[in-house]
Amino acid sequence: MRSTLAYQAAFPGAALERVMIERRDLRADDVAVRVTHCGVCHTDLHALRAEQASAFPVVPGHEFVGEVTAVGSDVLDFSVGDPVAVGNIVDSCGECPMCLAGQENFCREFPTLTYGGHDRVDGSVTRGAYAAEYVVRDRFVYHRPAGLDPAAVAPLMCAGITVWEPLRRWQVGQGTKVGVVGLGGLGHLAVKLAHALGADVTVFTTSPDKADGAYALGADHVVVSTDEQEMTAVAGSLALVIDTVSVAHDLTPYLSTVALDGTLCSLGYLGTVTVETLSLLLGRKSLTSAGSGGRTHTQELLDFCGEHGITADVEVVPSRQVSTALDRLRRNDVRYRFVLDLTDLA
Repeated sequence: MRSTLAYQAAFPGAALERVMIERRDLRADDVAVRVTHCGVCHTDLHALRAEQASAFPVVPGHEFVGEVTAVGSDVLDFSVGDPVAVGNIVDSCGECPMCLAGQENFCREFPTLTYGGHDRVDGSVTRGAYAAEYVVRDRFVYHRPAGLDPAAVAPLMCAGITVWEPLRRWQVGQGTKVGVVGLGGLGHLAVKLAHALGADVTVFTTSPDKADGAYALGADHVVVSTDEQEMTAVAGSLALVIDTVSVAHDLTPYLSTVALDGTLCSLGYLGTVTVETLSLLLGRKSLTSAGSGGRTHTQELLDFCGEHGITADVEVVPSRQVSTALDRLRRNDVRYRFVLDLTDLA
């Protein structure tokens, strides 16, 4: 076994403590990564607040970057020293229709998550990347563009790929009219990526004071969603609306902005939603969702961001301030993503 320092919560409600954990010895198809930076996601908050004691201990962290320190005997695509990135999926069955279609994120056998998942070989519970090292199957390691700020690349591996897949699925390109609801970790990347693809981007916000920030990210228009006149002006005009709001909310106002045969893709909220059928019927509109991404789209995203110089807007903090970052994230006091600098664990 390989020992490494990590931040772990021992039980529900416990504070994260710096402890030594064990990683597996490298299998033939494994890559060991020295973790330098890891994004702080809302999923981490949910995991730490889980009520099931059986889910603990927990080491959070599922969007990270670093450098290869060792490779298994069968690994051909990576060498020691390579800059790499890893997301929230570290394995899948590889055999079901979803995996064969390159959508490992929808694996019928359920993908192995970076933390809180079950290793497909030995059944052990995976522990995340708030740590100095991570060991992962080579198929789920990605080449990281060397010219980009590593800290700002880390959120691409969760927030970035989550919005990238819908943009590609609905073939967003030059002149496509795209709406983005919410301007947080997912939303600000949706704006950047849609803009780089050539889309005409409208940002919906409840806060007029966010307009300048939205324009700086690449938005062409900003609509205050509580202003009836502004919403009426964009009714039926958008081919794709990406909703990144992470709490329960009414989708009807945003469906009204979707054009004929257009789509509203709900990404931020995982829960039950209620929609009047008439809101879909008038215009043959579609309501869909998505999450994370498959291997092909993930590397495609990183390559695209390397070509266009796109990264997340981040606030980098030393790993010892992880509790402060989580507390501020809980209050939505970040623009737009916290990233832990884990080099202080070395």
